Amino acid sequence: MSAVRVLPAGPRALLVELASGEDAEAFHAELLRRRADGSLPAVREIVPGARTVLLDGVEDRALAERLLTWEIPPLHRGTGEAVEIPVVYDGPDLAEVAGMWGVAVEDVSRIHAGTEFRVAFCGFAPGFGYLTGLPGHLRVPRRATPRTRVPAGALALAGPYTGIYPRASPGGWQIVGRMPEPAALWNPGREPAALLGPGARVRFVAAGVRG
Repeated sequence: MSAVRVLPAGPRALLVELASGEDAEAFHAELLRRRADGSLPAVREIVPGARTVLLDGVEDRALAERLLTWEIPPLHRGTGEAVEIPVVYDGPDLAEVAGMWGVAVEDVSRIHAGTEFRVAFCGFAPGFGYLTGLPGHLRVPRRATPRTRVPAGALALAGPYTGIYPRASPGGWQIVGRMPEPAALWNPGREPAALLGPGARVRFVAAGVRG
């Protein structure tokens, strides 16, 4: 793993800065593993970001120095039960994405639904997970001009990420499909409220494609 920086983020908080999103995912996974087996000192909350991991409620003042000495194994995506999400692949940017991938339009759904994803971190809106898993050669840029309104449930791609908009909002990602029941992404009356939490495995199930 590349260089790691550990910075104070408050009287009882540490911010771990990583060189890449992949490194941040691996570091977050290692934190969860050590918390589960009891080898991580008491930490109230662990919050991953694009290239950071925040540890809040840190009780051990020496933890920052020890984090710098950790050997972090490569990220292993295949742990835990995968969340399956039905998707209709009929988005307005489907043909454009197919062109960028160099495949037929009908192949986009096959490739995307055949990929296993992992929630790297959450943000943007309650219930929005940033999912990684697509190979590097399938990354697509954001749209040159963002849409003023993206409907709730839109399945979209941008850079290394796949995401589903939990509610209508502006957005510049490439829309390839839709989740028929987006309300399932965020339910304040449920515990946990978010369907997709950091570290979760995700698989998309094609519930329909553009004819």
